[in-house]
Amino acid sequence: MSKCKIEITNTGEQLEVNENVELSKQLNATNSPILFGCRTGICATCLVVVEEGIENCNDATDDEKELLEIVSEDTNARLGCLLKCHGNLKLKYIGK
Repeated sequence: MSKCKIEITNTGEQLEVNENVELSKQLNATNSPILFGCRTGICATCLVVVEEGIENCNDATDDEKELLEIVSEDTNARLGCLLKCHGNLKLKYIGK
């Protein structure tokens, strides 16, 4: 399985994750700079902004887009729990 590198720009942390697997299925309280609440895309605890590499992300579902309209005005905002990458990313964690 291929790996992706993720930099959390506001903490300086570097992660290496499996490609095309939701972040919430790979990260836990001991290895994640992103907090996950529900892990299902309904609480926005894991809200991130993709600063670089938006083209390396899976498309947001309609349900994710609906929640993002409520919690963020940034067009590159995503829910970390639903985010899958297929290339390197730079994320800013802004959890709510």
